[in-house]
Amino acid sequence: MKRIILASESPRRKELLEQIGLQFEVEPSRYRERSGPAAEPHELARALSQEKAGAVAARHHDAIVIAADTFIVFQGRILGKPHTEAEARRMLYALSGAGHTVVTAFTIMDAETGKTVTRSVGTKVQVKKLTDAEIDCYVRSGEPLGKAGGYAIQGLGAVMVERIEGDYFNVVGLPLNAVAQALREFGIRVLPGP
Repeated sequence: MKRIILASESPRRKELLEQIGLQFEVEPSRYRERSGPAAEPHELARALSQEKAGAVAARHHDAIVIAADTFIVFQGRILGKPHTEAEARRMLYALSGAGHTVVTAFTIMDAETGKTVTRSVGTKVQVKKLTDAEIDCYVRSGEPLGKAGGYAIQGLGAVMVERIEGDYFNVVGLPLNAVAQALREFGIRVLPGP
């Protein structure tokens, strides 16, 4: 069986793949995203996941590479990851009391054959109306920094989410059901069966 490589430094993606019992190595892609023409969110996420997978696959000849990209789509705009408390605060005020969609795309690539499967999943998330004190407290926790949309549903940010429609794990960073189905196309079965 070929090695499986997760092309991501995300501890959440690593934990999710471990959760389903996959044996894999971690090797961040180091792919530098470049600004280009605006694209539809799912299309952009798929393109970025393909680039990340390709960057790692180019360094190996005997591996199956899994890469992903996640971001928030709010009122037609893509929200990335805040890097400062001020950015996080602005994002949280915007998301307060509103709905948004979390888009995660993943690519699975066989470095030897070039076979590639890329898919994207969207999950709708409704955030409760947040008070100034709640936003301040959450920002001070440090959790929003480096998280798409400025919150982590698997952490303290869970108390801000009223409901979701779709795959919870997609919001965390990797749609496990879709990934497991795609892995079958490479002969990798998470659950044995026909």
